[in-house]
Amino acid sequence: MGVADMKVSGTRGDLIITHALGSCLGIAVYDPVACVGGLLHAMLPLSTIDPAKAQKNPFMFIDTGFPRLLVECFMNGAQKQRLEVRVAGGANSQERGQDDFFQIGKRNLIILRKLLWKDGLLLKSYDVGGSNSRTMSLEIGTGRVTIKSGGQTKDL
Repeated sequence: MGVADMKVSGTRGDLIITHALGSCLGIAVYDPVACVGGLLHAMLPLSTIDPAKAQKNPFMFIDTGFPRLLVECFMNGAQKQRLEVRVAGGANSQERGQDDFFQIGKRNLIILRKLLWKDGLLLKSYDVGGSNSRTMSLEIGTGRVTIKSGGQTKDL
């Protein structure tokens, strides 16, 4: 899947992958009982900077994309109390040694944490910050989330 995109599946064996998570956030949610999960690749924290773009593509923004991800998972049988939420990305988007003036990655994470708190959800695990780009994958059926970054692969 691409940037400003979301995929949800309830089919065991499906693998949802997103690439190039720099300052963007990859948000994986998974219900291990229903075997339903989804992955969101959101670029920016708040849709208020461009409501028209948010209406056209809500997955571009954390504040509009994350609620849509939850709704799609619920429509496929996931239940809120069983959801496991994992997040990756939120890196400093500037070259090493330069100031990250807009701090998009950090702001993305702040907005996600506010939404999680409001929805009564907790992060199960995360791999955020730094300066490396990441690839994130979610395996439907097992709930396994992997992160590839800097030539290394690890479970999240």
